[in-house]
Amino acid sequence: MEVIPAVDIRGGKAVRLFQGDYDRETVFDDSPVDAAKRWLDIGVTRLHVVDLDGAKTGEQVNIALVERIAALSDVPVQLGGGVRTVPAAQRAIDSGVDRVIIGTAALENDEFVENLCDRLGPERVVAGVDARNGYVAVRGWVEESEIPARDLIARMEKAGVLRMVYTDITRDGTRTEPSFQQVDEALHATTLRILVAGGVSHIDHLRRLSEMGVEGAIIGTAAYTGDIDMREAIRKQESRA
Repeated sequence: MEVIPAVDIRGGKAVRLFQGDYDRETVFDDSPVDAAKRWLDIGVTRLHVVDLDGAKTGEQVNIALVERIAALSDVPVQLGGGVRTVPAAQRAIDSGVDRVIIGTAALENDEFVENLCDRLGPERVVAGVDARNGYVAVRGWVEESEIPARDLIARMEKAGVLRMVYTDITRDGTRTEPSFQQVDEALHATTLRILVAGGVSHIDHLRRLSEMGVEGAIIGTAAYTGDIDMREAIRKQESRA
């Protein structure tokens, strides 16, 4: 299982939100590029980058910073936030991003996801399933839909994607624990590979997610606060491989 630090960008800074609330923001670094470099220096194998401004507006606001992060090393970068058109997805790939995460557009247009998989290849397209109380939230988690997360997962599998990022918004940034039951239900309901975000805040959470069969764990706030020692997390995960 990959241990993946998150670099969330808002207003040109590396931040974390509490439960996706834009009014409850903590700035952890004035430079997202410097934040990414620190994770790269300790040997992470992937970076999870989110353009929070883009997620809210629907446009790629911080693509120049994303390009600088991608240029730091050969470590792959997956990008979410504001990727809602084919040109936007292509621009992200051209900037050096390895995978694009499709959230709002995935919920609104299955055909778009199918076309994107055909154009970029299914390995480069990840479905973002962001759930609050079991229902999908969109547009930077500001709006809630009436679509159950399980229905979106089924639709994305049918559309041809190979993996998804599953985020329980109520756990995100809380330093509590992931929604293990919901993760387990998702694992048994789909063949998609699953990366989990939200609430991963203890080294034991990584062990448990790995044993469940999760492909990757995305660590946000706990990585920046030191609740999870990323060097130790990487070492322990490598020893389990």
